[in-house]
Amino acid sequence: MRIAVLGSAGQLGRDLVTRLTGEVLPLTRADIDLANPHTIVNWLSTNKPDVLVNCAAYNLVDKAEEDPAAAFAVNATGVKHLAETCQPFGIRLVHVSTDYVFGADTSRTSPYRETDTPGPVSKYGESKLAGEQTALAVPGNLVVRTCGLYGVWGSGGKGGNFVETMLRVAGQGKPLRVVADQRCTPTYTADLAEGMANLIAQGTTGLVHLTNAGDCSWHEFAAAIFALSGISADLTPITSGEFGAKAPRPGYSVLGSERTSETGVQERPWPEALAAYLTERDKRRP
Repeated sequence: MRIAVLGSAGQLGRDLVTRLTGEVLPLTRADIDLANPHTIVNWLSTNKPDVLVNCAAYNLVDKAEEDPAAAFAVNATGVKHLAETCQPFGIRLVHVSTDYVFGADTSRTSPYRETDTPGPVSKYGESKLAGEQTALAVPGNLVVRTCGLYGVWGSGGKGGNFVETMLRVAGQGKPLRVVADQRCTPTYTADLAEGMANLIAQGTTGLVHLTNAGDCSWHEFAAAIFALSGISADLTPITSGEFGAKAPRPGYSVLGSERTSETGVQERPWPEALAAYLTERDKRRP
């Protein structure tokens, strides 16, 4: 199988390309720019892979509130062009989406399943929901919803992932005020990539939720980072209102799956995944 991976230079893409079987074609925005439909048509009509995995996205959640057109151009319209261009060439599209398609149900306390009705609370979430709907409109495509990604390659568009931000600020001796009223499942990109590679190899289609197992608040996640790293940090829980982000976030966006037995994907508990990440990052340090 020839598998093209768009967003191959990102933290998920770089973990995924090393785990796929077959001929892997790493792509960046220089190859396909989701905001430029001509690049989509030109590359796909010339290369015609069997599978195209889209790990690329506009993921600046707060900026999307101010400029939703930029988010929709990539996350919605761009994905629509991908799906429409892939279909006549028989290319299977695998698209990565997010837990931020949920959040409107403020009373929710149990994991969202694939059959639950989405309800985003931000422009970013709306753009991602629109994108996954266009991808799923084509039979044979796969959408993988995930949550709270962190990986050893960092997140270039955001200047590093949450774990690295916590460790950097704590290392500077600064106090940390972290939101305690948003619950999700932080997910190690190495585990997500392994699971996605299995789904792609199996030819899985439709919508699948894939994260590490369990859930926590961002404050609890930060506390676990420091405990596993042996760091004594000045860490205080705050509310989302006190944090004051421009874009609202889901208060509860834990993802569960009805398809685990079908796909055979094993979801490692998030504390174990975090420990593995910290070990891996230490190996990569000079």
